[in-house]
Amino acid sequence: MAAPESVFVTGAARGIGLAIVRRFAAAGYTVGAVDVDEAGLAALKDEAAQQALWTSVMDVTDIDAWQRALRDFVATTGGRLDILVNNAGLLASGNFVDIPAARHKQQVDVNVTGVMFGCHAAFKYLRDTAGARVLNMCSASAIYGQAELASYSATKFAVRGLTEALEIEWRPHDIAVMALWPLFVDTAMLAGVKTGSTESLGINLTVDDVADAAWRALHRKSRLPKVHFPVGRQTKFVYHLAQLSPAWATRFVNERMAH
Repeated sequence: MAAPESVFVTGAARGIGLAIVRRFAAAGYTVGAVDVDEAGLAALKDEAAQQALWTSVMDVTDIDAWQRALRDFVATTGGRLDILVNNAGLLASGNFVDIPAARHKQQVDVNVTGVMFGCHAAFKYLRDTAGARVLNMCSASAIYGQAELASYSATKFAVRGLTEALEIEWRPHDIAVMALWPLFVDTAMLAGVKTGSTESLGINLTVDDVADAAWRALHRKSRLPKVHFPVGRQTKFVYHLAQLSPAWATRFVNERMAH
């Protein structure tokens, strides 16, 4: 009997990552769940005691930790790595100059370098698993730069570019690379965040909405490649508007949302 499919999820101890872990574990996947939150991972392991769940404390900005974690996880799956979900992320809000430089760097380290390191370390396992997929957590803030979320938005533009490039590079290796684009999601990351955009648009998505969208994206049946998956009606509207509108119109819409 073939081994069950496997998925490796970063930022898995809470929020969107936790919802994705639960969704895939309930479907019978062997799940690798990593996070810097040791207590959160312990609680997850207790919750999912009867399921095929592997956990490890891991910092996504540490390439050596990535290599160790993936090596150890794949040793439990019969060599399979069907899906990599780069979900771990940080967000800082406010006027750009009011946010300490160290906090800007921290966002870049986790949101960009962490995704790059994950893709780099996972490639050899994905290449050797038929039909492998990568899902990078992007954001509606990568449609147009977001005031009061400037560096966060910039990191998601980087994730968008990396995803598009790797989708082309890795397609010959039978690896699909895609990005998920939620708007504001009701998680601890947005607790206390108050920007023009959150006030005008609200926080309307749940973690289960995003986990369900991730499941659908990763199980899409089509020979035609699709890279970007906006989540929720608001994101879909703005995303498709940006594809059709001149840059000045997209800027105008984003400026109005930010005030």
